[in-house]
Amino acid sequence: MSQSVHCPNCGAEMVFRSPALPSRVCDNCRTLLVRSDTGVIAVGQSAVLPFDVSPVRIGMRGRSDDQPFEVIGRIRWAWSDGAWNEWLLLFGDGSHGWLGEAMGEFMLTRERPFTEVTTRTLKDIAKGKDAVPGQEVTLEARKLTIVDAREVQCIAAEGELPFTPTPGWRVYSVDLRGNKGECASLQRDKLTTSFYQGRYVKLGELAPSGLRAIEGWPLPAYAA
Repeated sequence: MSQSVHCPNCGAEMVFRSPALPSRVCDNCRTLLVRSDTGVIAVGQSAVLPFDVSPVRIGMRGRSDDQPFEVIGRIRWAWSDGAWNEWLLLFGDGSHGWLGEAMGEFMLTRERPFTEVTTRTLKDIAKGKDAVPGQEVTLEARKLTIVDAREVQCIAAEGELPFTPTPGWRVYSVDLRGNKGECASLQRDKLTTSFYQGRYVKLGELAPSGLRAIEGWPLPAYAA
């Protein structure tokens, strides 16, 4: 059930589409809002998102595994040599997932409790050990390879989110990939470890509608 609130900073009306999500960025003044049983408070300010050429945007709709979804949030991560987007999806059954977008590739994942992960290598990384790119790990009888590991920083966010992306938030991010399109991601900060698992997808297979029009880039046939 959606909930309408007013931003305590500018008074603009904001809508929380999902009852499970505690945080939202005000569309009008970019104040970070956090709601609880006692109301909504402002906890900071999100930077303006830099321009990029992503065709995905808030409000894009699609379908995956016979479930419709809508993009309702985004966080942008950056490191010294680049940046990528992670788009939050609200599915028709009320669950959430992520569509990671980096260098023209898309990763569809869902969060999994890290307590369920029994892989020793990943547990050691969660405890502070550095990941080694190229190392193979076994996850539920499947071989995945660590393809990337780096310190990253949240530079901006928009829409609804399951956490509060405070300015300067840094995490250690590790990406894994299987030879049949499987993917996984581990993110740890000083307090918690989050784990996401899924697969690489082509944007077209998600039957997207409402893509962002980009000058000089004709919308593909599947988005018509």
